[in-house]
Amino acid sequence: MKDKTKIIRRYLKDLGADLTGFADLSGLASSIRSDMLYGISIGKKIRPEIIESLKDGPNKQYYEEYTNLNNTLHDIAHSISRIINEMGYTAIAKSPTEMSIGLDNLGAELPHKTVATRAGIGWIGKCALLVTEKYGSAIRLTTVLTDMDLETDQPINGSKCGDCRKCKDYCTGNAVRGINWDISKGREEIYDAYLCMQEARRLSGLKGINEILCGRCIYICPYTRKYVQSGL
Repeated sequence: MKDKTKIIRRYLKDLGADLTGFADLSGLASSIRSDMLYGISIGKKIRPEIIESLKDGPNKQYYEEYTNLNNTLHDIAHSISRIINEMGYTAIAKSPTEMSIGLDNLGAELPHKTVATRAGIGWIGKCALLVTEKYGSAIRLTTVLTDMDLETDQPINGSKCGDCRKCKDYCTGNAVRGINWDISKGREEIYDAYLCMQEARRLSGLKGINEILCGRCIYICPYTRKYVQSGL
């Protein structure tokens, strides 16, 4: 098990993944994990200069970065899935989350960030985004589901945001309720996805962007600020 996990982790690094984690998904309903017991969480960081441009809301550079990262994550997920298949196991590459917020994608049966928390990559912030120690919320994610018996990472079951309210105070759409996440809470308890969508549509329209996106909560997160200032 350890050898297979090391092999897959090394392949993912060589393919360009910035963060990887391995999750035990056996506690989730089999229907949402396609009967696979394990999940591989794969992350790519958003470049610091793109994050800095989000101070006043979304822009075309941000949209282009999301498109590029989604394409890269798609390629990584499919490449590692082929490698796992060649090793004699089943692997299902999930599509990276779309960059826009719409009525048809306000939720997912198995969000990438859920797998990421199970894989120990990060926790859910007050703004309902994944927060990581290394990159804050400046991360894009995808998932591979597999039956390969992997050595799994320690899951994160609670928030590390503490008393911080920066994303709540910075959200002009009042979508963030200011409540710390833990594994027992649903998204609607900490965050209003519809208010977020409405404000993202307004901000995108002001910048002449056809897609609905925002990013202000990514910019203001103290963990993101630490990443940007580190120059990683």
